[in-house]
Amino acid sequence: MKTPTSQEDTSPSVLGVSHAMAGHFLLRLALGINILGHGLVRIGNPGAFADTLVQLFANTWIPSPLVRLFALVLPFLETLLGVLLTLGLLTRTALFTGGLLMVSLIFGTALRSDWETVGLQMIYAALYSALMATAHFNRLSVDAWWARARGSSPAPKPTTSPAPVP
Repeated sequence: MKTPTSQEDTSPSVLGVSHAMAGHFLLRLALGINILGHGLVRIGNPGAFADTLVQLFANTWIPSPLVRLFALVLPFLETLLGVLLTLGLLTRTALFTGGLLMVSLIFGTALRSDWETVGLQMIYAALYSALMATAHFNRLSVDAWWARARGSSPAPKPTTSPAPVP
């Protein structure tokens, strides 16, 4: 009898969907809808959102025009990432981009010494990281459907041991 490794999904499946696949789907869907909501509520009036952020960052060394540019782009990026994650389309790219976005938000929020918000942003960063690390369970997605239609695997198979760190 084969002993499962920590990265294998040994849970039973219903209609070919394992618990890990369903869990990955639900977390990706929840994060996608959350990020989509962030973008949609801000996209209606990006100027007002930008004004608010410029005021929040007035006491930091980041130039106001850079803060304004970031704030004007952010709602559109959040909306795009939210749509991609909700659909499971270009999932790895969306997860990596979202993770980098969180790093930039954490950096800016830390400059303002808003540690409560940094804590919340760290949770988002952890969610992006967890989804990225378990991308091999991303089988309920447009990406997986596309890969099956093309006859290729949607995600690489997990390895049984991590590569050595130099």
